[in-house]
Amino acid sequence: MSEPLLSVRDLKTQFFTEDGTVRAVDGISFDVHEGEIVGLVGESGAGKSVATSSILRLVDSPGEIVGGEIEFKGETIFGLEEGDDGELRPRDQMLTETEMRKRIRGREIAIIFQDPMESLNPVFTIGGQLREFIEINRDLDAGEAKQEAIDMLREVGIPAPESRYDEYPHQFSGGMRQRVLIAMALACQPDLIIADEPTTALDVTVEGEILEMVKDLQEKYDTSFIWVTHDMSVVAEICDRVNVMYLGEIIEQAEVDDLFYDTKHPYTSALLDSMPRPDETLDELRPIQGVMPEAIDPPAGCRFHSRCPEAREVCREVHPEPRDLSEAGEAPHTAACVKHDAFDVGYDESPPIETRATGGFSAGFTETGGEAE
Repeated sequence: MSEPLLSVRDLKTQFFTEDGTVRAVDGISFDVHEGEIVGLVGESGAGKSVATSSILRLVDSPGEIVGGEIEFKGETIFGLEEGDDGELRPRDQMLTETEMRKRIRGREIAIIFQDPMESLNPVFTIGGQLREFIEINRDLDAGEAKQEAIDMLREVGIPAPESRYDEYPHQFSGGMRQRVLIAMALACQPDLIIADEPTTALDVTVEGEILEMVKDLQEKYDTSFIWVTHDMSVVAEICDRVNVMYLGEIIEQAEVDDLFYDTKHPYTSALLDSMPRPDETLDELRPIQGVMPEAIDPPAGCRFHSRCPEAREVCREVHPEPRDLSEAGEAPHTAACVKHDAFDVGYDESPPIETRATGGFSAGFTETGGEAE
């Protein structure tokens, strides 16, 4: 396989609060290749949005990227090295904030946010906002930028774009506003678009239309995507490869078909089982038991063990690093679960423990959500 467009290695992003350090992203690694859609999936609080904000270096105080490496098209977006004084400092070849602002954000890496009403200014017209973005980032004059804005509105399925160009965000439906943000993301023809749960607030019919449109546009422009979501049905519909996140870590990575048909991690299985099905009643729904612990004090061992139906004593003691569990000749499929023989930590001989998922509770969470000593 060719060199990745984006490479993330051991990325760590933390928030320093009065209550302690929140390990929001805790050592994740993944790649995005040209022309593919890579999913980043997990429950709220898993660290998905912080991870994507870190890629663009948009983490605000009290947050800080404290470790790891991010490379994009061979350039270093983030990386640290040891200085003469022994302290870590940014690498000399790391892109400056000015380079990130003028060359990377919007032009080469764009982002689509979940709520378009928070991304669009309510007192300016849709067309004016799109035109200004194009004019600034593509060095076009006002007339050329306006025509390009109209063309992009037409490209994303906005009817009568010439007349709707002068309308305001409140005059558009939620689905149409989201199409505008997609048009804005595509306007500079970036190599990578980060879509941060862009269809979550839409009804399923509109969501389906947006997903079909994105697939068509992705094929046309050959743009790569990182698709952030908690919805496994969206993953199945649009993604080529998937990274499953739990409490700041990536606990399973695979091509989408492998993930669905040969699931390796109990958390991924729980996500799939929790999907509602048309033939099930309310009583038959299978939500994941318990709640995700706080990242300020994550549990020892496997971070999912307190909610896992397959947890054993060894799961509380051993913190598993992801390992490739694929057979020879197969696409890589990594998982961080000690039940697999590749970990060889005595899982089969270890006694089962009671957890929320098995009807008991043994994790001993404190009021802050971490595990009691």
